[in-house]
Amino acid sequence: MAAKHPYVSTTGVLTQVLDHLQKSFPQTLNAETLKKLGFAPKNESYIINVIRFLGLIDDTDAKTTDAGKVFTLHDKAAFQSAFESMLQTAYKDLFGLYGDGVWNLGDDKLIPFFRQSDQTSDLVGSRQANTFKTLATYAGHAQPASAPNAAKSAGKAVPKKTAAKKAAKVATSTLTTPMTNGVVTTNGSSSNFGLTVRIEINLPSTGDQDTYDKIFKSIRENFLNG
Repeated sequence: MAAKHPYVSTTGVLTQVLDHLQKSFPQTLNAETLKKLGFAPKNESYIINVIRFLGLIDDTDAKTTDAGKVFTLHDKAAFQSAFESMLQTAYKDLFGLYGDGVWNLGDDKLIPFFRQSDQTSDLVGSRQANTFKTLATYAGHAQPASAPNAAKSAGKAVPKKTAAKKAAKVATSTLTTPMTNGVVTTNGSSSNFGLTVRIEINLPSTGDQDTYDKIFKSIRENFLNG
């Protein structure tokens, strides 16, 4: 069964074609016309199906009167309003079910609708949904962006690999401990002096927090408190 609602695999090309039609809409528009224009190579028929579904061309591939009126509107707001009406007519079954709420529908509603309406596969249903959303955006109804889950992000633990990288940024950690009251005999006299020992620690980049804790614990036990 052929899909009732049209779709394209790459929605960006559909937008490019619509942009071109606003600048110059040929009297006859078919796959051969798109080939000459360099749009959608080997996928011209999918674009033509969408254009015909919207009522921009008739069964003879000729530009319709409505297309001539809408695609010559120079004002962006006026064009979007007129194009919106074309979508409401073309997708009347979808609007009949959801009304103006259609503009805010997500894939969880759109894909089941197209699949059930046309008995299509998951892939085709997804493409039909993406095609509609692209047309809706072109009519001025941009899809709302998904908000990040702040609560989930706030409670997310830092991966061990990330902690290791942060620790590895400290390439060398230096600990110092003073040693005094030593005696040096040179010319028969003695004098007190101070000695500072510098310990350089090269932290392994592949270690985790437990590894670093053991390293510093060993240093305290064998050097600082010995």
